[in-house]
Amino acid sequence: MLKNKIYKYLVSEILKNFITILLTFTAIAWSVRAVNFLDLIVDDGYDSSIYFKYSLLQISTLITRFIPLTFLLALCISIVKFERQQELLILWTSGLNKLKIANIFLLIAFFITFIQLIMSLFINPFLLNKSRSLLRDSEGLQYSSILKTNDFSDSLKGITFYINEKNIKNELLNIFIKDTSGNLNILKTKTDNESTGSTIIAKKGYIFKDKLILFNGTIQTLNKKNEIKNIQFQKTELTLKNFNTRTITQTKIQETSSGFLLKCIFNQNNSYLNNCPSVEFKKNALETLSRRLGAPLYIPLISIIVSFLLIYKKEKKYNYLKKYILFSVSFLMLILAEILLKYTGFSPVTALFYFILPVMTFVFFYIYFKKKIIHEKNI
Repeated sequence: MLKNKIYKYLVSEILKNFITILLTFTAIAWSVRAVNFLDLIVDDGYDSSIYFKYSLLQISTLITRFIPLTFLLALCISIVKFERQQELLILWTSGLNKLKIANIFLLIAFFITFIQLIMSLFINPFLLNKSRSLLRDSEGLQYSSILKTNDFSDSLKGITFYINEKNIKNELLNIFIKDTSGNLNILKTKTDNESTGSTIIAKKGYIFKDKLILFNGTIQTLNKKNEIKNIQFQKTELTLKNFNTRTITQTKIQETSSGFLLKCIFNQNNSYLNNCPSVEFKKNALETLSRRLGAPLYIPLISIIVSFLLIYKKEKKYNYLKKYILFSVSFLMLILAEILLKYTGFSPVTALFYFILPVMTFVFFYIYFKKKIIHEKNI
């Protein structure tokens, strides 16, 4: 009964430190990323509600990326704390087996590995794809935030705006518009359909919903025969519906479900993955799947390496260096995992090596750990 309470205490302390550090890292990283996402409002004209939803849907990805490092820190901090408070000494004198304690650490590591696998394989792609669909399906851009004074704005594809100033009535003064896409509907009604570009100059205008109302200006068009035509107007309306922002709305590979990526790697046709036949896409798909499946496998390896803190005796010379050495070794393993990840897309062989490496290394360290415990008992 006492042993069960001790085990529960160890688990609760490690998980408490893990959650605290993970939430701290995530909050800091999310704050920085949320600031970067302000461009969605300032430059691309999306509503503030879209911005907040898009930012919140990125949190799960940040959590997943910090899990291995957070577990390493939580485990090291917890063991050092137990040692300083003489709690480990109490455990050993009460007859608890060090291998049993290490196995508890491993159980926690396997649990966290399972959580990260679920998030990486299913939750993150779904939420990231959801965030991309928010940008893709959003309507009613805030064009007033896109059109800035004394600045050339090209936030909309194929069109450049320059506004000299805005008055207190929020009217636009001295407007210059360069359209290279030919999507402004009014140009197709008053000029030929073969125009290669248009320039609009107006003295005044304002935005009403998704229309730009202009007064007292000139429309200048250039057709494929290099003929310039000028049209004077007192009032005209330009629809902005046909223009899209430069924000990427196409689904990225990180936002693609794991099932679709597997179908791509094994050459199964699917209309969803129209880029799948390309070699570069398959390379990226293999690298992405390796990150989702392989990166969590390094968490149990970290657990067994840090467990060596349980072996060394307190009175041993230079014993205080052990926590720094073991932390450095574990941290280097995480760095090595990130470096090797870049090569997993080259071939299935390198990807297989990425999966085998943490498993084989874990087996080696676990066997060595058991031998060290047996040797310690015989001293």
